[in-house]
Amino acid sequence: MAKIKSVYICSECGYESPKWYGKCPSCGEWNTMNEELVDKKASTVQKSITKSSYSKPVTINTIDTNDEERYNTGSKELDRVLGGGIVKGSLVLLGGDPGIGKSTILLQICEKLGQSLKILYVSGEESKRQLKLRAQRLGVNNENIYIMTETDVEIVAEQIKIEKPDLVMIDSIQTMNLTTLNSSPGSVTQVRECTNLLMHTAKDLDIPTIVVGHVNKEGSIAGPKVLEHIVDAVLYFEGDKQMSYRILRAVKNRYGSTNEIGVFQMTDKGLSEVENPSMMLLSGRPHNVSGTCVACTMEGTRPILAEIQALVTTSGYGTPRRMSTGYDYNRLALIIAVLEKRAGFYFSNSDTYINVVGGLRLDEPAVDLSVAMALISSLKDVPIPENALAFGEIGLGGEIRSVANAQARINEASRLGFTKIIIPYHNLKNVSSDTATIYGVKNIREAYEAMLDE
Repeated sequence: MAKIKSVYICSECGYESPKWYGKCPSCGEWNTMNEELVDKKASTVQKSITKSSYSKPVTINTIDTNDEERYNTGSKELDRVLGGGIVKGSLVLLGGDPGIGKSTILLQICEKLGQSLKILYVSGEESKRQLKLRAQRLGVNNENIYIMTETDVEIVAEQIKIEKPDLVMIDSIQTMNLTTLNSSPGSVTQVRECTNLLMHTAKDLDIPTIVVGHVNKEGSIAGPKVLEHIVDAVLYFEGDKQMSYRILRAVKNRYGSTNEIGVFQMTDKGLSEVENPSMMLLSGRPHNVSGTCVACTMEGTRPILAEIQALVTTSGYGTPRRMSTGYDYNRLALIIAVLEKRAGFYFSNSDTYINVVGGLRLDEPAVDLSVAMALISSLKDVPIPENALAFGEIGLGGEIRSVANAQARINEASRLGFTKIIIPYHNLKNVSSDTATIYGVKNIREAYEAMLDE
């Protein structure tokens, strides 16, 4: 009989220890050591190879990539995030909060790709009848889609070898298990070993595989951090599930950029693409109201306009309150300090709130100037013109520093009808516009005066 022992495994980095630690000795995270039952005999799974089966080294010049192709998913937004489509033999991890739309987008991919490809959809959470009902609601009806409800990953891998589909979808990796391991499904060991087996199957047969991963309360993929190192691409669905808009972002991509995003809207017929997110984010802007300013941020190669709202009101307590939604709180505190020290706008006795409309999160320094203009507008209770837009990074000396892709931002603003654009002075010599007036400013005070200048 195989000997079974108890070990403690870190859920963040996979570090194993015979005793429990409050703080992981490897990654330094607290309260991540979880007890697992490990079969010593089973730990050698996947390690038995013959001398004739290993991969022999070849020179890089002899490797042929002429037949490399990507599968277009039918969604321009998803293809943009993936870098042009799904690469053959790749392993993609798709994560997000419950109810955000992970399973929905997989079925919609099936409808498009199923017209020319054979797809195997493996579900460990839903029955075949439940999947059929959801597919009918989404309008998915294709004979090339094969449904399999199984949680034994070895059986799944065997079926992949037998059926040889063109694309495999696993929903979700936390429900898969290896029967040779004694730990429960979803544990650190199970998630790591199941993903390893799926990865080897995908690479050996050159079959692209999309794996759904649940997230924990911190918002990261549940399981060891090594899980994200195994796969080729990691995609996250962001956004409040109570709102209709979703943002798909790549945090890792071996076959493309990690700066691109895809914007979707959840409807009763599934996820629909939002090809013009700037128009969506600016819809419903209030008229002649103080404390609002439009910013332009770059998401990869795409400029996106977003509305920043600020509310500055007299504090009823000794310590004023600061709150930020969609914008870094520490960056907000820095901008307020610069406005007080360098520009003479005082917020010491006022509660200050910042909100980015639409659920978008802005972390680019180029939106600093828009945040500052919204704060000053609310403090002075003076509305910013609706046709005005600002972008630029604010330094600790109160200066406005240059930003990248200024011309692309101006083109997007002009396309949407903005006629007054405030930019850093050092960007002025490299940009132009036929429909908008461009103001180059050196500091915050100049920016505010130019914003109100008729």
